[in-house]
Amino acid sequence: MEYDVIVVGAGGAGLSAALTLGRCRRRVLLADGGAPRNAPSPAVHGFLTRDGLRPARLLALGHEQLAPYPTVDIRELKITKLHRLGRGFRAEGTTGQGHAWAGTAHRVLLATGVEDVLPALPGFRELWGTGVLHCPYCHGYEVRDQPLAIYGRGKAAVGLALLLTNWSKDLVVVTDGPGHLTAYGRQRLRQHGIGLRQEKVARLVGGPGGLLRCVEFEDGSYLERAALFLHAPQEQRSSLAADLGATITSKGAVWVDKNAQTSIAGLYAAGDTTPGQQQALIAAAEGSKAAICLNEALTKEQCA
Repeated sequence: MEYDVIVVGAGGAGLSAALTLGRCRRRVLLADGGAPRNAPSPAVHGFLTRDGLRPARLLALGHEQLAPYPTVDIRELKITKLHRLGRGFRAEGTTGQGHAWAGTAHRVLLATGVEDVLPALPGFRELWGTGVLHCPYCHGYEVRDQPLAIYGRGKAAVGLALLLTNWSKDLVVVTDGPGHLTAYGRQRLRQHGIGLRQEKVARLVGGPGGLLRCVEFEDGSYLERAALFLHAPQEQRSSLAADLGATITSKGAVWVDKNAQTSIAGLYAAGDTTPGQQQALIAAAEGSKAAICLNEALTKEQCA
């Protein structure tokens, strides 16, 4: 095999895994397939010693810190296929220059992350990461004490609205049509002074600096807000795990055991690809953990 491990995805999880494996003197290919999920965001928050750093700068630092490790090979490469090859894998993909590529490894670590599926309304994609936000822990402090909207329906919208009460007291749930709220859910919103608008949304209107200016409804009325939060549905950015037959959870995440291994022997996953909380710091930690598990599995095989 050309490599001990091919790491697919070069966000926080992939970079962290490559660093740990490089320090284990493992032959590693880090396949960087493009911009990460948080690329539109102005800053990474809650990352100890790196709070407020731009996502691109955080990744650049990761690349710089991998440079001293001669066994780590970083390539601009999108892996599109994985095949079982004995006890290892054959990977195929396309380089940044558009050339076909293929390589082999004893193990593969997927750190490809997820894509957020945003409502097909004007303004959501344009303001994503600045005026349209997904995580209060990542962005709530930056819009504290400002008027905020929560987009969604049912129990999920109520839960997100209640979570945001620690960052702002001026909150309105926008359901974009019938909200499918239970009587208890409505009671909880009223109890905490959270407003409710059930009109159909026409679009989001942006303001200075990429912030939200207002939510405009189809009836011509509008709601001035500084930002809008939502729990958007997600999809895996890569189908590699599913294509090999790996177990996918009911929420669309790639299932892993306590050692970060999927249901396919030798195929590992870490970061937002897997179930659990989604934050840059957590993804980096999971990448490091997966790398340790990978190294120990390879060592056990070598020393059998």
